[in-house]
Amino acid sequence: MSKLIFVNLPVTDLARSTAFYEAVSFTKNPKFSNEQASCMVWSDTIHFMLLRHDFWKTFTDKQIVDAPKGAQVLLCLTRDSRDEVDAMVAQAGAAGGALDPTPVQDMGFMYGRSFEDPDGHIFEISWMDPQMAAEGPPAEAMA
Repeated sequence: MSKLIFVNLPVTDLARSTAFYEAVSFTKNPKFSNEQASCMVWSDTIHFMLLRHDFWKTFTDKQIVDAPKGAQVLLCLTRDSRDEVDAMVAQAGAAGGALDPTPVQDMGFMYGRSFEDPDGHIFEISWMDPQMAAEGPPAEAMA
């Protein structure tokens, strides 16, 4: 079996969040979804579990971070081109997400933008020149 990652996110409105993630190119896996959670598939190995707050609380006693006011994690997803980065961010905006809560990054060989989902979770969407991804960035970019 391949190594998988499941990112668990607490959400206030499961239906709204599910619709948002579908609007930005995720696919819902009904086999692992119910009235408490939606399994949203990004790739064969990356899944996001959207969990209603009451269900989330069955996994931990820690307080749920108020994502619009504080950040605990920035999630980065890659796309195959700059245009795909812009398109996904535009889809997020059309679905009710907040656009570019973090600065746009354009280093020539790497390009990134961001959005917040309806619960305030920040996603960075990025593209990197395939040659730079294989060889590493130019020395001046690391200075």
